[in-house]
Amino acid sequence: MKNWYEMNQQEVLDVMHSRRDGLDEQEVVNIRAEKGLNKLEETKQKTPLAIFLSQFADLLVIILIIAASVSLFTGDVESTLVIVAVLILNAILGTVQTVNAQKSLAALKSLSSPHVKVIRDGQRLEIDSIDVVPGDIVMLDAGDMICADGRILESFSLQVNESSLTGESTNVEKKDEVLHGEVALADRTNMVFSGSLVTYGRAIVVVTETGMQTEIGKIAKMMNDTKEHKTPLQKSLDDFSSKLATGIMIISVIVFGLEMWRGMHIMDALLFAVALAVAAIPEALSSIVTIVQAMGTKKMAKENAIIKDLAAVESLGSVSVICSDKTGTLTQNKMTVQDIYIGGELLKEEQLKLTNQLHRYLLMDAILANDSTIVDGQGIGDPTEYALIEMFYHVKGISINNGESILTDHMLRDVLPRVQELSFDSDRKLMSTKHIVHGIPTIFTKGAIDVLLDRCTKIRDNNGIREITQEDKDAIMKQNDAFSKNGLRVLTFAYKESDEDLTLEAENNYIFIGLISMIDPPRVESIQAVQDAKEAGIRTVMITGDHKVTATAIAKKIGIFSEGDEAVTGMELDAMSDEELARRVEHISVYARVSPENKIRIVDAWQKKGHIVSMTGDGVNDAPALKKADIGVAMGITGTEVSKDAASMILSDDNFATIIKAVANGRVVYKNIKNAVLYLLSGNLSAILVVLYTSIVGLPIPFLAVQLLFINLVTDSLPALAIGMEPGDHDVLKQKPRDPHAGIMDHVFVRRMVLQGMLIGLVVVVAFHLGLLTSPAMACSMAFLTLTMSRLLHGFNCRDQKSIFALGFKRNMFSLYAFLIGLVLVLLIIFTPVGRSMFRVATMNNTQILSIFLLALIPTAIIQLKKITTNKTSL
Repeated sequence: MKNWYEMNQQEVLDVMHSRRDGLDEQEVVNIRAEKGLNKLEETKQKTPLAIFLSQFADLLVIILIIAASVSLFTGDVESTLVIVAVLILNAILGTVQTVNAQKSLAALKSLSSPHVKVIRDGQRLEIDSIDVVPGDIVMLDAGDMICADGRILESFSLQVNESSLTGESTNVEKKDEVLHGEVALADRTNMVFSGSLVTYGRAIVVVTETGMQTEIGKIAKMMNDTKEHKTPLQKSLDDFSSKLATGIMIISVIVFGLEMWRGMHIMDALLFAVALAVAAIPEALSSIVTIVQAMGTKKMAKENAIIKDLAAVESLGSVSVICSDKTGTLTQNKMTVQDIYIGGELLKEEQLKLTNQLHRYLLMDAILANDSTIVDGQGIGDPTEYALIEMFYHVKGISINNGESILTDHMLRDVLPRVQELSFDSDRKLMSTKHIVHGIPTIFTKGAIDVLLDRCTKIRDNNGIREITQEDKDAIMKQNDAFSKNGLRVLTFAYKESDEDLTLEAENNYIFIGLISMIDPPRVESIQAVQDAKEAGIRTVMITGDHKVTATAIAKKIGIFSEGDEAVTGMELDAMSDEELARRVEHISVYARVSPENKIRIVDAWQKKGHIVSMTGDGVNDAPALKKADIGVAMGITGTEVSKDAASMILSDDNFATIIKAVANGRVVYKNIKNAVLYLLSGNLSAILVVLYTSIVGLPIPFLAVQLLFINLVTDSLPALAIGMEPGDHDVLKQKPRDPHAGIMDHVFVRRMVLQGMLIGLVVVVAFHLGLLTSPAMACSMAFLTLTMSRLLHGFNCRDQKSIFALGFKRNMFSLYAFLIGLVLVLLIIFTPVGRSMFRVATMNNTQILSIFLLALIPTAIIQLKKITTNKTSL
């Protein structure tokens, strides 16, 4: 079957079994039974309770639940309460994040208009949009939101804003003519699409698709089918957690069996195994990572990057490809006059002079044959037309030094009012208005060069009016070609003095005045941002609904398109196999006239190459790709609610440069998370080593479960949070993106973690033996307090790869505050009866207390000395 746009009106009606006077009621019932309601389907979502319960489906959590149960069974109520409180807190955090996740389909549904005007059985009715069926005859007027896809039967100057689907903000003029061949969605001018807005005129349309079969429905389906990706850190931590949980279970079982074999009572052996499990599990890890990410989002929000998904913060640090929209993100989303070809020379708008008669006629043409205006600095009307008005105000003699205009476009139009007009028409590609200038009837016309230049018989230059020659036309066309190659939009201006009525036949025998070129210029900061991205090892790719020539020209100006790069259209991309795209994707810098399916395919091709991909967009058409990308970035100003809901990050200033700032922040956040994880794991490893040592040697339990939870949740959390607030280095963007597949546990990380854990574990064992000289209770107390103090001090080691003397305390005062708070808590435990009772600590003499603090200082002294002497991070 032909595409709808390739059929004439009668063919469409025949295929739809419809007619001009509409369907009858029985036909509507039958069609609805087959096609369903005109609405978008939603995926079934979990209830908050189900989400909350799913947070406990983790092996580490299950081990902690078992530990809490054992503690309760043996009468250790305090340990049980602490463990349960931690588990519930983490589950609540996870539930809140999930419940607040994306609700893209709800926003998509809101795009449907509540009511629609239809013709059924010859009668004009107003019905709910949900009741529209394929074959319905729909009447559209200005201001209507289109609720279904349809083929235009009759168009009366219909203009539609399809930016939510195509990404281009310019209104599309619709017609009822048949189109031929393969035509991109943005160029199907005889079709209307659900979710679009009628901005001008009216039309009669036959509905061809409803619900999930519409173009917006296809996008909804893609969003349903698109699965969200775990971030590199999530994958790494998940992998680590599963391995850690397995290791903990194996070691705990071995230790339990070993103690039973040695004759220990079963409950004591079980408590020992529980203590080991609690020591090994970094209970605060999940909360610390979440909080550090949250602090990163707060900082980014101040820089116009609003992070919706906390996990996206650290993913930004590994982004290696940014697929960016053009309009409004890389460009200013505002048409601006560039060069003016007049009198055989190229001029800038500020070089035009009101005193020059040739220039004056060009300005009159630009303002009088123009339906737009500027009110309070805001352009009203077509962006191309109000760019001409802005040009007018930049001309010498129009404005005085303080910027105040002595002549406005309103004044000019009042002095030279329209007598007659012919509005712009996409078939004629012309707009003409008639005025009385100096008592002479004058017709001003602007339009496309391929139409207007052929209608010019004369040309005006600085010497007056003369016959136009072929050489003149060749020179004009040559200049037009030069403009076009640079991606500039060109308007041609001409006029004639005539007292004839302004009809279609009158649009001939013109005097050529000049050409004005325009472009949506690149943002100044986007050029530097693209360069910064290159230095950071990030590839920027432009994906736009604009034409290839325009997109490529802008890409060259910004620095995205280099020698040897390729630019392809959506239709060319459709013709490529997945294998061909995989071969060429790294060489393609510009994609033009793309569809939503194209965008997902581009993102997928880069991801299959092993890249972490960020995708920007503002329309409904961008939503599936935003969801597919590792980091979806929506525009806060021009973006639709659908795109914002589908994205992980929203730019409140719609600026590409903000993405690069966010990437820099993401890299800092990841580094801080990695340092915080190193701090937590090396500390936990020290506790594990001490427990294993005492188990193998046959010594008493070195720690109680409540003591280990105090270390993991209180004294560990404060330094870890402080590490998460460490400022980034100035050269963070000069580093290459980290390998997302390498994981957080690389060999350097593991070596540092093991060496640091062994150092801390060694001094704790020494403290334990010193305590044993007095009693097992004293040994447990000294081991607990030495481990606590040494881990508090260890927070300074994990701030950065540099020594604390190179970093200084003023760079991150939070690290000093964290240590001081932890120190106060330790002193309260040592010197107050309540503290000693709560954490089962024995009363110590001054020598024992001094031994604890001196032993705790040794690991940090060694690590810092090594950093100072070698300037390396082997420790």
